[in-house]
Amino acid sequence: MTETDRRNLVAQWAFDTRPVLLRFHLWLEDVEVERAQAVPVSALTFTPRGIARCLAMTSAATALGTRLFGEFGAGAGRDKATYNQVKKSADAVSAYVMSEGLWHLTRTLPENHAMMVCLGEGLMPKVGETPEMGANPMLGFGRVYARPELARTVDRRVRRLLNEPGHTFEQFHGWLQNRGITLWGAAVDTLENTSRFAEGKPTGPMAVFHLFDSPLRLSRPYESYMGCLTVPARVAEAAERASVLLDYRTPRQQVVEAIEAAYPGVRREHVHVWTLRGKTRAGRLGRLWEEWEKLGVHLVEDGWRAPSGLEVFTDSGTYAPTFLVGSWQDAAQATHVFLCDGYAATAEAMQAASLSDVLDVRSTMAMFSPSFTLPCDVEARLMQLDPSAPDFARRLGELNGGRTIEAGQVRSYAEAIRDAAASNMPLGKAVLRADDFLPEKDWHVLASVGYMCDDPYTGAAGVTRVADNVYRVVTLLATRNASSRITFTLRLMESFETTRQVFSPLLVRFLSGVDHTTRPVKISDSGRIRNELQTMLPQALEHDGERIRVHFDRINEMVMPRDKQAAIRKVLEWYKVNHPVWFDWLDVA
Repeated sequence: MTETDRRNLVAQWAFDTRPVLLRFHLWLEDVEVERAQAVPVSALTFTPRGIARCLAMTSAATALGTRLFGEFGAGAGRDKATYNQVKKSADAVSAYVMSEGLWHLTRTLPENHAMMVCLGEGLMPKVGETPEMGANPMLGFGRVYARPELARTVDRRVRRLLNEPGHTFEQFHGWLQNRGITLWGAAVDTLENTSRFAEGKPTGPMAVFHLFDSPLRLSRPYESYMGCLTVPARVAEAAERASVLLDYRTPRQQVVEAIEAAYPGVRREHVHVWTLRGKTRAGRLGRLWEEWEKLGVHLVEDGWRAPSGLEVFTDSGTYAPTFLVGSWQDAAQATHVFLCDGYAATAEAMQAASLSDVLDVRSTMAMFSPSFTLPCDVEARLMQLDPSAPDFARRLGELNGGRTIEAGQVRSYAEAIRDAAASNMPLGKAVLRADDFLPEKDWHVLASVGYMCDDPYTGAAGVTRVADNVYRVVTLLATRNASSRITFTLRLMESFETTRQVFSPLLVRFLSGVDHTTRPVKISDSGRIRNELQTMLPQALEHDGERIRVHFDRINEMVMPRDKQAAIRKVLEWYKVNHPVWFDWLDVA
């Protein structure tokens, strides 16, 4: 590329992504694009070019802002309470930056288009965690991004979907379609591998945003676990030729046979199976591990080096390994095959499954319960039971090898099934695919990933300091049969400390000591604080039409300490008294 071509490329990207660059006071110094195909991803995706590029820049800004200002590594060696607060602080920054980027980029959307978050990650505590370790700042179900009038229209329909008994997703989606409104759905994890981020690990943390050309079929917030099996498409095709149905419930012996048919001569020790590992998961995944080990394949362990040369990890991070699913040859020309098995949280599972056509892989899922205390093969079957059946408890025990299950657990599983049904999850199917979450079978996805730290599965570098206030940030933009790795060189246009304020939620600034009574107030403060309350404290909010009532008594002090709650209450009450017109939507209970 000539110098003139490079400068033209930078100028075009700067123009296309100016809403995000201006919001975060960033200057685009350089951009490098590595494509897996001849044409740009933006030429093949369903979004306009500017939106696709703004999503890539939003992912880059989220990665940069979280890496610099999210207290990376501050939880290492700290007590549980401090560690939990570090994770929540990092989640707050990542969710805020992503939300701000989406808000500004959607100002360039076509007038009849809107984006809505359908699946988020962070509200549910992981298995083994205490309740306060959930309730993390996040972008959750129903968050709408569009031009103001359209956003209010869609918001009203979302509230009806959430609150009106009997109002179905089909009615919600049909109403929008009949009025010519195009709603794109999103599955979001603004900070994947939060624990590794808090501990300062050099690999793993990233921001993941998947945009679909229709909303997902959910009718209210839902977060649980899903069993997942992702194999190279070539393996699935070999199984089809042998008249074998290959999905999550297929015996792994048959999966290995399909691998050997697809890759003749491959040695079993060169078949690498990635699952989450660790002693705490033995009860849930132990049978699966044993099944694979008896077949002589390699169960990937911490420290195994991927083809990128970086060591992988198996303590968390179920999304990124999908990018390595496939085959390669080592220096001795021996074939290696990599696949993923086990489970993931709902948003991560759907994101990974939607990569099927993007990466030439095949992914299937099975629904698990949020508690996930039984082995994965049992969980996949119990979610198909009828919780209202008189013999529900007996059938549950039979699935668990005839062992009696406590009454409390029986009620918990029954409630999990009812909650999934109420959320319009696709119950009634033993195995799920990404298609089952979307109203149209001919759907499209645009995946945007921003890397905060190095990624062993793709070899992408994390945020790298180039010079004072200059950083390189790598993002991945991918759609069906096309992907690009984009490396931005970004310069902070303000001092480091001033930029910290640019990337920090307004409420976080006030908590850190900024005096809200002397700071110049802007009308945009109203929208920003409304947005931040929905991101940081969704469990404390009561929605009544356009109004939001904040109930501080709903907040666990382990989620947010009492002194911080008092400080935020004081700020909200001050705004309400001194700027009643701008904050007419706010009530403090």
